[in-house]
Amino acid sequence: MLAAVPRVTNENVLVGFDTSDDAGVYRLTPDLALVQTVDFFTPIVDDPFTFGAIAAANALSDVYAMGGRPVSALSIVAFPQKGDLEDLEEILKGGAEKMHEAGCVILGGHSINDEEIKFGYAVTGTIHPDRVLANAGARPGDALVLTKALGTGVITTALKRGLASDEHIAEAVASMLRLNREACERMLEHDAHGVTDVTGFGLMGHGREMALGSGVTLEIEAARVPLLPGALDYARRGALPGGLKNNREFASCAVEKADNVPEDIENLLYDPQTSGGLLIALPDAGAEALERQLPGARRIGRVLKRGASPICLI
Repeated sequence: MLAAVPRVTNENVLVGFDTSDDAGVYRLTPDLALVQTVDFFTPIVDDPFTFGAIAAANALSDVYAMGGRPVSALSIVAFPQKGDLEDLEEILKGGAEKMHEAGCVILGGHSINDEEIKFGYAVTGTIHPDRVLANAGARPGDALVLTKALGTGVITTALKRGLASDEHIAEAVASMLRLNREACERMLEHDAHGVTDVTGFGLMGHGREMALGSGVTLEIEAARVPLLPGALDYARRGALPGGLKNNREFASCAVEKADNVPEDIENLLYDPQTSGGLLIALPDAGAEALERQLPGARRIGRVLKRGASPICLI
């Protein structure tokens, strides 16, 4: 659909929507640019405070994926007129606490009456124009590091179906609540070339965008991709969200898969993530450092010269 949107040329637009990047970047001065993004969604957990905090962490992630520092946010709220206002208060409080943790100021927001609850933020960050990290920067020879385990979509689907254990839910929630701030800070120390956060399109969908934008092939080792506890079991039991199937239809045409990759693990590579980790392309030494410095970060593959397919799954 974006292909039909008229493009306006502006020399200060450093990153627009041409490469399906995580956020837009607009240069204000030779030393300062704005990073802008927006994200909101329906509740994925039962507790309203936790939902608000996860929505905030998810919205902030796009700024971190560009290498930026979030500074301000505007809330977006859809809430039923006859809904419990205490729930709305908790959602707002959860989001505010997470924004405070990130050092990001909430300036206001907008709300509408809607029978289906939705919540999120438009976030603005800052960055030096010469230090922007886009998803189109991956280079042949880079290693690929994923900073969070996959499986939030499958686990929250299992929660809705009454299948998920309290322990597995707690681990998924803890992952979604963890900001990508430290991952951002660390990758900037280690000469990262290309970055995307892994959210709604899953690892394969966002990996596809990185590969196409960078003109490379991503070789991903399925067995090395970290998975949240319980995710594989719930996937085998059929707790597959609709978004997973949509992601597979969207991205599988770009994936060349080895015969020995199990289908249940492959499914999780298309699982839509909420507040997922960063997928980072950077030199080998930096990848080794990230694995040591970031709990849960794992090297999952490498960047190759462009081959027959954007992604090679082995």
